Amino acid sequence: MELSVLVALGLGIGGFVVGGRRGGVMLAGAAPRGSLAGLEISIREHFAGFRSHTTVLSAAPAIVTMAVLFFARAPRGAMLGAGVVVFVAAFYALREVFKRRSGGFGFR
Repeated sequence: MELSVLVALGLGIGGFVVGGRRGGVMLAGAAPRGSLAGLEISIREHFAGFRSHTTVLSAAPAIVTMAVLFFARAPRGAMLGAGVVVFVAAFYALREVFKRRSGGFGFR
């Protein structure tokens, strides 16, 4: 995980220094790598019952669903509707998992 953050920082700094199209590609690679590192910590803390990251963790599958539908050229209304449905379902499931792991607390 720490190496992923280091690589993201390196790509981000390199993207600003290099500039142009190559720098843009480096920045585009740094953003998801850094986001995945943060998501990994959220997953660990949530499933350990330490802190509730229900909203962040629910948004991840919703965004993936909307991205797949975007590249499948689905209508925007369908993308939004599917994203909301996935978010709500994931939110409920993740909240229940956290309650079990934290001894009944809905948030911490």
